[in-house]
Amino acid sequence: MMKHDVTPEVQKSEAEWKEQLGPERYRILREAGTEAPFTGKLLNVTDDGTFTCGACGAELFKTDSKFESHCGWPSFTHPEEQENVRLLDDFSHGMRRIEVRCKRCDSHLGHVFDDGPGPRGTRYCINSASLDFQPSSRP
Repeated sequence: MMKHDVTPEVQKSEAEWKEQLGPERYRILREAGTEAPFTGKLLNVTDDGTFTCGACGAELFKTDSKFESHCGWPSFTHPEEQENVRLLDDFSHGMRRIEVRCKRCDSHLGHVFDDGPGPRGTRYCINSASLDFQPSSRP
């Protein structure tokens, strides 16, 4: 796993992040919180488009990698570009998990598990509040 010692491209003071994100998104993106399951606004989005970082706008996931995992959070088989995310060991809550962070701004997105479908077998379990959605533009 990657270490948590990389300087992100996008840097802001905690006061700037709080003002930009508001209390709930700040708690999740900057303090590694989690939204309640089955409450996220992007859980059931299936429109063609791109899921971006809710803090900095980096492109993270495409709709074609999203699947219904019945876990209560948006789930993806893989990021659009692996280089856009950082994976970190997370030993909180008395267990070992792999945390997913936005590489561009170091915001917490969720966790990745090895119980996903397809050849990769990964499930990126991501907080809706960590994401924004940009629908594909159709001519």
